[in-house]
Amino acid sequence: MNKLVIAFVAVAASRTLNAQAGTAAPAFRVEETTIAEVHAAMRAGTLTCRALVEQYLRRIDAYDKNGPALNAIVVVNPAALRVADSLDVRFRREGITGPLHCIPVIVKDNFETVDLPTTAGSLSLQGFVSKKDAFLVRRIREAGAIVLAKSNMAEFAFSPYETVNSILPGYTKNPYATDRVTAGSSGGTAAAVAANLGEVGLGTDTGNSIRGPSSHQALVGIRSTMGLTSRGGVVPLNLSADIAGPMARTVADAVAVFQAVVGYDPADSATIAARGRAVPNYAASLVRDGLRGSRIGVLRQAYERPSLDPEVRDVFARAIADLRLAGATVVDTVRLPELDSLFAAHRGQCNPFKYDLERWIASTGGRTPVKSLDEIIKSNRFHPSIQKRLELAQAADVAPEKNPGCKDREDFREGLRAGVSRAMDALKLDALVYPTWSNPPRLIGDLNSPAGDNSQLFSPSTGWPAITVPMGYTRGTLPAGMTFFGRAWSEPMLIRLAYGYEQTTRHRRPPPATPPLR
Repeated sequence: MNKLVIAFVAVAASRTLNAQAGTAAPAFRVEETTIAEVHAAMRAGTLTCRALVEQYLRRIDAYDKNGPALNAIVVVNPAALRVADSLDVRFRREGITGPLHCIPVIVKDNFETVDLPTTAGSLSLQGFVSKKDAFLVRRIREAGAIVLAKSNMAEFAFSPYETVNSILPGYTKNPYATDRVTAGSSGGTAAAVAANLGEVGLGTDTGNSIRGPSSHQALVGIRSTMGLTSRGGVVPLNLSADIAGPMARTVADAVAVFQAVVGYDPADSATIAARGRAVPNYAASLVRDGLRGSRIGVLRQAYERPSLDPEVRDVFARAIADLRLAGATVVDTVRLPELDSLFAAHRGQCNPFKYDLERWIASTGGRTPVKSLDEIIKSNRFHPSIQKRLELAQAADVAPEKNPGCKDREDFREGLRAGVSRAMDALKLDALVYPTWSNPPRLIGDLNSPAGDNSQLFSPSTGWPAITVPMGYTRGTLPAGMTFFGRAWSEPMLIRLAYGYEQTTRHRRPPPATPPLR
């Protein structure tokens, strides 16, 4: 199907160029472009939606299964050009019709879509096409976006370390070094957006999976306050921690997507917390000197361990210096004295995957090829690396709402929230910072070297927001990210700080594996 789409694109592009010979405006380059630049070119008459989509499709054809073979894309939307044409018609009549008008989006393969299969990376779900779009997918379409493709992921979002599954052979590769991992589980979205195979992307994050891949691919990733963004229509991993959100090459683009998707969804009870809350104008936080006058604490307990990579340590030290140069007061170090005692007091086991997954399966109205986790295991249609995870989940025999271990987990989370609040209040802090990973991206297949994932604890366990932004590179070309973490509903402040840091440092650069096409 993808080859037919690409062939059609090539013919159409040739005809368009021939028709416009001698009168065409200078070609618009999609590499490292922004939403604002796309819309400005359209208003100037130098870009059509079709031409934009054609360029991204050419790059997917050249780089995803060919060339460096990033293996980031599961399926290209065969209707993408038709949708682009319809948006061009609307533009000629009405102009830009929404904040994401004609923005090609890469969507992780655990979001339900009415026009493309949803597999969560598993052969056991192969062939499932939903009757509805996931809430976030519906929101971006309403804002004018085009779902360009579904992206590869760690199967059922299990792995934070690598992007491999049973639906596609092989690993998704990091475009900054194709022998390196993308992290997980939203590695396909991250690799595709970083390699300029789409304008922006959607990912999900249970413990790491928006922020980790964003860090490994020099992107911006936003994990929201629990309840601010819906998981409706997303294949779950652990609904007590699952979040869905944007991944982009710039803070402004991530914020544009974020603005379009936040809000109450009747299909996700967690979003009751957002019901009735006024939605801020997040773009108002895009302040160039947003760090000036802020107070930021260094949360060393999030990242300091014996395996901390010296280059990551040095890159982070420079990031702290840059925060200070941009006008922030940096408090080094912030400590949570109760952290060890919280861990010691709360060791209950809680594995809700079977219950969350089977409730989602039931919500599809019988359209999935399997009807239970037990059927998935018996089908043997999954990657061998996840068999033990599946079997452990199947062995759980108490629903999470009745499981004492899950109650114990919630007690831990409440204690952690209280501890973080006390520390931030005592020092009058606007945010906490730490390296998103303590180590560079590992070589593909290497599960022995230190991984360095720092995202699993603070944001998922508190339910509070975190944003990762590029902070530099190790080994010359391997990206590293810095996390801004704050109180519940503090997204405006975190965006302000992240944008101020981005504008001061400008660390984002395109990956070497996917240069501009001739």
